[in-house]
Amino acid sequence: MDIYRLLRINNRIKNHRVKFLALYFLHIFKRRYLAINLDPVLACNLRCKMCYFTDKDYVKKLKGIFKNGDLDKVANRIFKRALKLQIGCGTEPTLYKDLPYLVSLGKKFNIPYISLTTNANLLNDQKIEELLSAGLNEFTISLHGVTKSSYEDFMEKGNYDTFVKVFNSFAKFKKKYDFKVRINYTFNQNNFFELTDLFKYFNGESFDILQIRPIKSMGNTTYQNLDLTPIENTYPKVLSEIKSLCIKNKISLLAPETVSKSNNELYSTSGLIYNYTFCYISPKHFWRDDFDWENESFEKYTKRINWSKNLLSNVFKKADQINADRKSLNYDIDIN
Repeated sequence: MDIYRLLRINNRIKNHRVKFLALYFLHIFKRRYLAINLDPVLACNLRCKMCYFTDKDYVKKLKGIFKNGDLDKVANRIFKRALKLQIGCGTEPTLYKDLPYLVSLGKKFNIPYISLTTNANLLNDQKIEELLSAGLNEFTISLHGVTKSSYEDFMEKGNYDTFVKVFNSFAKFKKKYDFKVRINYTFNQNNFFELTDLFKYFNGESFDILQIRPIKSMGNTTYQNLDLTPIENTYPKVLSEIKSLCIKNKISLLAPETVSKSNNELYSTSGLIYNYTFCYISPKHFWRDDFDWENESFEKYTKRINWSKNLLSNVFKKADQINADRKSLNYDIDIN
């Protein structure tokens, strides 16, 4: 399954009525449409300056880990409705010792696409191959600096040489396994322009997708310069250069066309369906507060709250009448 083509189609459909009607039929015919984002452990080995893990008060509250038995129960409750399983949604999943088991559990329930978001510093050849053998479809790698000095400055406790070595391993394993590697690059006014040198430091054969996304406030983080106006005027020119490099290296690019557009999420149709497709699970949280996942399945829960009726009613509502988080894709997708 090509998840990125589905995202592009979803982003191009501007009519929310069409989307809710599609969700209604997917639901009543028991098809997959959920994007499950799961944090198996609430911890991180790095202290990236733009991340809430540099907020000491936040880290004190963020503790918890799943046991295998609990993951089995989670899977039984909701995995058969998952279109995608994203392992790692704000913490570092490679700290979880039974990670290959979680991937294999997703494949047991025939989830079409399983992705792992990681800073890659704890990966090595053995761990990469164990995950690929278990059925992992994609590594999504966090990167906040292209050069060694920038990388180790923004990603405190991270090791640049280890990071580069992992990408060399990806290039090697791509000859044996069918999987994708996606780089998620969070930019600010200090690390943006070095993006044009990305392919000087990283082999284009080691990854498939590049996502560049603007910095956003994540609380009391070490780095607090959220001002992007110094790069706003030059952004289109630099983006054009990055696009050309991605085309040359056959890399798919996910990026906002302008810096201002990246923050304009108010009435996106993608945002309107967010609460009906995005499912976050962690040792402390299971999607919705009124979902008693210990004792009921997704089917029983949605039947109890008249989920299908709610989906159908949204077909006939105006966008501003729908109670939803107005979050959206903050990028356009160029597929090469």
